[in-house]
Amino acid sequence: MIRFYNAKIMTMDGGTQITEGELWTDGALISYIGETPAELPVFEREIDVHGNLLMPSFKNAHTHSAMSFLRSFAEDVPLQTWLFEKVFPYEDRLTPEDVYAFDRLSILEYLASGMTAAFDMYFFPESSAAAFTECGMRLVFCGSINGTAADVDRLNDQFQKFRHYHPLVNYRLGFHAEYTSDESLHRGVAALAQAEHEPVYTHISETKKEHEECIARHGASPAQYFESIGLWEYGGGGFHGVWFDEKDRAVYQRNGLWFVSCPCSNAKLASGIAPLKECFAEGVNLALGTDGPASNNALDMFREMYLGAVLQKLRHNDAAAIPAAEMLRAATVGSARAMGLTDCDVLAPGKQADLIVVDLHAANMQPAHHIPESLVLSGDRMNVRMTMCAGKILYLNGEYLIGVSPEEILRDTQARIVRLTD
Repeated sequence: MIRFYNAKIMTMDGGTQITEGELWTDGALISYIGETPAELPVFEREIDVHGNLLMPSFKNAHTHSAMSFLRSFAEDVPLQTWLFEKVFPYEDRLTPEDVYAFDRLSILEYLASGMTAAFDMYFFPESSAAAFTECGMRLVFCGSINGTAADVDRLNDQFQKFRHYHPLVNYRLGFHAEYTSDESLHRGVAALAQAEHEPVYTHISETKKEHEECIARHGASPAQYFESIGLWEYGGGGFHGVWFDEKDRAVYQRNGLWFVSCPCSNAKLASGIAPLKECFAEGVNLALGTDGPASNNALDMFREMYLGAVLQKLRHNDAAAIPAAEMLRAATVGSARAMGLTDCDVLAPGKQADLIVVDLHAANMQPAHHIPESLVLSGDRMNVRMTMCAGKILYLNGEYLIGVSPEEILRDTQARIVRLTD
């Protein structure tokens, strides 16, 4: 058992209220949250939090982790050029060993910024499963097929293999996007989802071009088209949604879908500003993701929360466009639920011990007038003092406790990057 005491605690179970007390973990689970009792059990370890904040960890609800090899490789170009000329050709060179190496590089960044789970869409799932489980971090695969109906069998094979692969690994049905696959694939995935009673996820309406070309092909936007073929009978959601209108948001609200926004990537690629204020007002489920480290270029949920909040103010010329605390909820509780991680969405006894310690004594977090808002508007990844996943401390005061050193990971990636991008 591990005891965290002398802590401020934000459970996010129903809100962002903060109490003072302690939290205990027993194995992978939280066993107690509350005031210090008169008698204490024997603990394996006791950690004085020194008045800092214990809160749920961040969950990255959309990413392509191994794209770290293309960070800063192609800049100052729009999405379509970036994707088809600077990403796809180089991704064709990747080996399973490369993906393993670059996943571990991204895991360093995830843990240092307080993330314990990634909703990852990429190649060579065995390699990613190995990298994440060896480092102790959660991985939820999002199916990444494209093409035709012939590719649906491959999606099903991966789904059956990885859905119960490891306590830290799960799998959700998905495909890359409407514009990189044809209608036979879309209908095939819909049939698979209906047979398995499973949600489906995909990139959707990320750019105006993508959105309008789907309307030209199908007579409907991606969200409306997918609803019409039964793709979302059992839920799911989409990544980006920049060009959603009120009818698209109604599809999401009607089907209980998750709107996963990636503010930094959408800003960097000039894709646009997603309608988060409207989603919040209309009751659409909100989550946050970073997208990949080649289109962001950081894997940092503090940046996503900040841009998610302030870009809405600019979009609507309204300083009160969306509460900052809603961005915090999207990055933690919302993202966990979007990924199906309902056992580690909030802090509560019986939940998985996925939590972080945030330094409230740092200059950028003082004075502590409104802590939830400060996390979003002035917080920084450097404020994360500890990251715990499934009851194991993986990052503590700048040190990684994942069984491999950052230096070894960096050495492993350098030669690979030269080979792949030469």
